[in-house]
Amino acid sequence: MSYSHLLQPAAIGKLQLRNRIIMAPMGSNFAESDGTCGERIQAYYEARAAGGAGLLIMGVGAIAFPAGTAEPYQVGLSDDRFLPGLSQLVERVHKHGAKIAIQLQHAGKSSVRDLTEGRELWVPSLPPPFKTDMMDSLTREELGAFISSGRPKNKPRVRVLDKDDIAQLVSWFGAAAERAQRAGFDGVEIHAAHTYIIAGFLSPYYNKREDEYGGSLENRARLMLEVIREVRQRTGDDFGVWLRLDAQELRLDGGITLEECQAFAQMAEAAGVDAVSVSAYAATTTGVAFTEAPLVQKPAGFLDWAAQVKSVVKVPVIAVGRLDPTTADRAIAEGKCDFIAMARKLLADPELPNKLIKGDPAAIRPCIYCYVCVSQIFVNERVKCAANPFTGHEYQKVIVPAAQPQHIVVVGGGPAGLEAARLACLRGHRVTLLERSSRLGGTLFFAALAYPENGALLDNLVHQVSQLPIDVRLNTAATPDLLRELGADQVLVANGARRAAPDIPGAELKHVWSGDELRRLMTGDRAEEIAKAKLSLPQRTMMKAGSLTGATNSTDAIKQLSKLWMPLGKQVVIIGGGLVGLELAEFLVERGRRVTVLEPEANLGRELSIVRRWRVLDNLRQHAVPLLTQVQIDRIDGRAVHYRTQDSDSLQVAADSVVLAVGAGPDPSLADELASSGLPIHRLGDSHNLGYIEGALRSATDLALSL
Repeated sequence: MSYSHLLQPAAIGKLQLRNRIIMAPMGSNFAESDGTCGERIQAYYEARAAGGAGLLIMGVGAIAFPAGTAEPYQVGLSDDRFLPGLSQLVERVHKHGAKIAIQLQHAGKSSVRDLTEGRELWVPSLPPPFKTDMMDSLTREELGAFISSGRPKNKPRVRVLDKDDIAQLVSWFGAAAERAQRAGFDGVEIHAAHTYIIAGFLSPYYNKREDEYGGSLENRARLMLEVIREVRQRTGDDFGVWLRLDAQELRLDGGITLEECQAFAQMAEAAGVDAVSVSAYAATTTGVAFTEAPLVQKPAGFLDWAAQVKSVVKVPVIAVGRLDPTTADRAIAEGKCDFIAMARKLLADPELPNKLIKGDPAAIRPCIYCYVCVSQIFVNERVKCAANPFTGHEYQKVIVPAAQPQHIVVVGGGPAGLEAARLACLRGHRVTLLERSSRLGGTLFFAALAYPENGALLDNLVHQVSQLPIDVRLNTAATPDLLRELGADQVLVANGARRAAPDIPGAELKHVWSGDELRRLMTGDRAEEIAKAKLSLPQRTMMKAGSLTGATNSTDAIKQLSKLWMPLGKQVVIIGGGLVGLELAEFLVERGRRVTVLEPEANLGRELSIVRRWRVLDNLRQHAVPLLTQVQIDRIDGRAVHYRTQDSDSLQVAADSVVLAVGAGPDPSLADELASSGLPIHRLGDSHNLGYIEGALRSATDLALSL
């Protein structure tokens, strides 16, 4: 595709943009603790400007800092002391040809920092009682750091705003906008969504006022309109001013509706905004709601709502919500929206716009929707990206030419090996990549079966390696003799984890599978050894047919084949409720298996990010999968798994097949063997420290940059 619509110049008011790609506002926790913009956040935004986006919108600029803030490292806009850092950031963005705006925010009832630091929560009216199960699946460590679990200094206090407070709030918004203009910003986005203070007034669920700021649609919109007029009056007609609205408030009986959003958008247009950004929010009565809105899991989840808003206004409409470039280009062409805002995609690859311009979309590092980024916010940490270790570290991690180019041999073609090979080559090293099996990807190939988003990352890694002068040798085992023959200067060992079978009576039975055995069988990595030991002749014939037809050369083909045949019976017991066990349970449930998960520890999915864990556990519970924790396994026999719990000494669950998803750990064996060659050996990925995709890419990056 040419992406001609997405890459076409356009304007928001009088603000001319080089294309229609916007970096969506997203809290990052990259500011300093005093609200100023230091090197970390400046370098972060500069990288996205250099990557080719038309407009960047800084997220959650606090208009009354430290009051009204929801994050510990939020950008302040309430005082001139913030101007130097803001001005430097703007200058660094502008030198790359991008424009930049900042979002104006007061978090209202969601001002967690106010709660924990003893300040009053500002609200339109007393919020209704609220219950949630968000905490139920958190570990003890996460509960201690969870942003909503901080202990207030005093009893929480709520302040229902009077008219003087409202006037103060309006003034804060106007002053922050004027300050942003003095710092050099090209515009501001007024945050009127996501239950923050303006959204609280707009919402009939949260706003129960009986004065001129409550009740009717026009009254509930009064604060929003006063803020727009104040901002416009303080900044003039040439400055970009727009706002973010909720298309709907989901999971709320009596929340904002699409029809109300359309009306609010029309009122805002009449008040002088240059554009409307259409988002949504779901009440987090349960954790998984967060992935309905505002951080939507469903592709193009808000696009139709944006189109509905566009149908009633003449100003540009900005669409958000998991929009890939192809869908985005089509949406603009069809008139559903005018601009596309991306957040997670530009965390994963700030160069996304440039790669589209160059006609190389396969080179774009994809977001894998693992929710590592936003999960960091919940535990008061700075945002990170599992797919891109550079995110948030642009000021530290830079790809520079090697002082002394060497011959680097990478052993293992999984994510750690592929990324290390790529970065080492980009730094000018000569790179040889050795992979024992017939394909690249390692465990990531199998992970892509359980969670398809991982497949896009694998495709990207393979594509990027294929575009570089890297000598890739498949079906090649690394030996000391081969390394000496190659003349390796440095050897990077990324052979993955070791999965030792647990000491359970019956674990050796033929219907008991380790995760590693399943992976090898499904991906063709020395599968014949497993098939001979585990499969009947008809099953081996089926497996062979899949290999001969090329089915095992792609994750899509294997996924389809696995719906027809898998070497597992109808009733499957998975021992181990970590990342591997839970994602495997999802995979099997979708293939008609009745699954039970037995976890020895107290928590499920510890290795999954908090938000992703909410999704997985919700999905399994929707499928009525028994998820048992603090279970002690006694033995496995031909028909069942026998176990104990804290409440019972003798229980069993029927099992046609058993999968052991426990016992994974670093595997130093190959590195130790190769060390006998006398060459410098470096371990990375799961062979060094069990870290899954995120850990694999991070260790590969750190090592490749240090060579």
